[in-house]
Amino acid sequence: MLTLKLIALNVIYPIYLCFMKSEQEDSLGLAFQPSFDEISPSLYETTFVVVDLETTGGSHNSEAIIEIGAVKVRAGEIIGEFQTLVNPESPIPPFITVLTGITDAMASTAPKIGEALFSFLEFVGPVSESVLVAHNAPFDIGFLKAAWSKLEIAWPAYQVLDTAKIARYVITRDEAPNCKLSTLSTFFGATTNPDHRALSDARATVDVFHGILDRLGGHGVQTLEDLRSFSNRVTSAQRRKRYLAEGLPNSPGVYVFRDDQGSALYIGTTRNLRNRVRSYFTAAETRKRIHDMISIAVSLDVIQTATIIEAEVRELRLITEKQPRFNRRSKFQAKSLWIKLTREAFPRLVAIRGAKGLDDDSGWAGPFNGRDEAARAIEALYEVTQLRQCKPRITLTSIKSASPCALFDMKRCGAPCIGQESIDSYSSHVKAIHQSLHLDARPALSSLNQRMVELAEQERFEEAAEARNRLGALIRGSARAQRIRSLTRVKELIAARAISTNTWEIVIVRHGKFAASAIAKSSNYKEVVESLRLTAEVVFDNGEVLPASHHEEVEALLRYLDQEGIRIIEIDGIWALPTFGSAAARSEIEKVRAKVDANTYKEDFANSVDRFAQRSTS
Repeated sequence: MLTLKLIALNVIYPIYLCFMKSEQEDSLGLAFQPSFDEISPSLYETTFVVVDLETTGGSHNSEAIIEIGAVKVRAGEIIGEFQTLVNPESPIPPFITVLTGITDAMASTAPKIGEALFSFLEFVGPVSESVLVAHNAPFDIGFLKAAWSKLEIAWPAYQVLDTAKIARYVITRDEAPNCKLSTLSTFFGATTNPDHRALSDARATVDVFHGILDRLGGHGVQTLEDLRSFSNRVTSAQRRKRYLAEGLPNSPGVYVFRDDQGSALYIGTTRNLRNRVRSYFTAAETRKRIHDMISIAVSLDVIQTATIIEAEVRELRLITEKQPRFNRRSKFQAKSLWIKLTREAFPRLVAIRGAKGLDDDSGWAGPFNGRDEAARAIEALYEVTQLRQCKPRITLTSIKSASPCALFDMKRCGAPCIGQESIDSYSSHVKAIHQSLHLDARPALSSLNQRMVELAEQERFEEAAEARNRLGALIRGSARAQRIRSLTRVKELIAARAISTNTWEIVIVRHGKFAASAIAKSSNYKEVVESLRLTAEVVFDNGEVLPASHHEEVEALLRYLDQEGIRIIEIDGIWALPTFGSAAARSEIEKVRAKVDANTYKEDFANSVDRFAQRSTS
């Protein structure tokens, strides 16, 4: 039966479309010239099919559709609904079941993807009659296209509208913090609450879509063509201020948009100042916040640089200094989260903001991408040692009146708070943490990985996933710390990169801070290097973990130095990573991530950590 339907889809349906097109042409007459209004139908006359999918994951290349929901609307009225579960022919991940409520038992009796897609196509109707609408359309339409491609069915050329994209132009950040479906459905007062089921989410999207259309009426959006072009329009402010992009050089550099008070609104960097700045005044620039920025910008400053890495570093420094309101990243580097061991008789792990309180003697790691990530790394370290987790400072006086917590009964703490563990005995836990963060991560990673594998074998998948997240957070945070530490300890490093046959970029880095750069020819590079060394910024080591710069500058320099083709001309100091540190473990995992798909990544993650932990020093 399915084969017959697929034949109908591939053969009969295209013929049907051609017949319908010919019939329309015959009825209109060969000499008929439609008006522009007839070419672009009004929104009132257009049939929209709002679609939503539930899937087993985020990649349409490796994951499967498990539910399709759609609502057909015309003239503001619902004229039909469609919903079907889909048999993915593979187990549904537990976290997807928790999220959607769709179980393997529910999906096992559902139609397979071919039959489900054929039914969906029948509901949508001909390409000439319906327009697909989805919230974050690239996700849903990408899955549909991929599924049809696997069935060797050509994707019908439906027009597609993305409510998330259009909403960014009609909803201000003051009105809604983001353009997620749940946020917009609340903002527009949707009658259906999105609950990660396809039909419910499609119904909520219908209400959001109608709310958007109500607002667009005030912008003169009346036809389908108006709606399609709305998010790609060139604003009047963009047209008026194109003069700001005139006369710029074709060189690397930093550009600064300023308001009428001279304050920095937005700071960016580029390899080609002329081309990049011009793009802000074309339809290619679709970000609403950038449109808002351009509307109030009155001037533009540019800083030409010899190399792109110099431009990137200057951008980071300027963003940190000027705090431009339209930049989102790099504004609060000084408030990044790190973890460290406290300096006291019985140290414990804490998360802190800023790198000022860190020192190598105590032990530290980071920065982390948020408080949750830092907390997971701390929890991971608590799992592999008996380090105390209580906050009060332990003194001879406090020991007399203290009582042990539940961790003592669980044998996860030696209870130094009541004098059960001496300072010397407790120091072994501290040394193990310090070794793991700075030198040899194998014992800790092996123990954490074994715990994750045991939970998975017991089919406690959610706990195993959380154990994996804790392990990943620890690896990422301590790997970043080791890479940062490796470069900031180098007094001076001079590197070169070929940009053409006889031309080189020369860059000087001192204690992890960009000091100077220049362009040199093969014939005079020695003279350029000597000149740069004499004129480069003098950088002193003040003993802190970031002696002269913020962590983002150090990491930008590390990315530059990691490129293929980089040559080290001179180095004063030792630039190296611990052989068995977390940075090496992360490198091992990244190799796996690049080779496997989402279905096997969890297993290979565990295997790669296990291989790293078992490596010997021989």
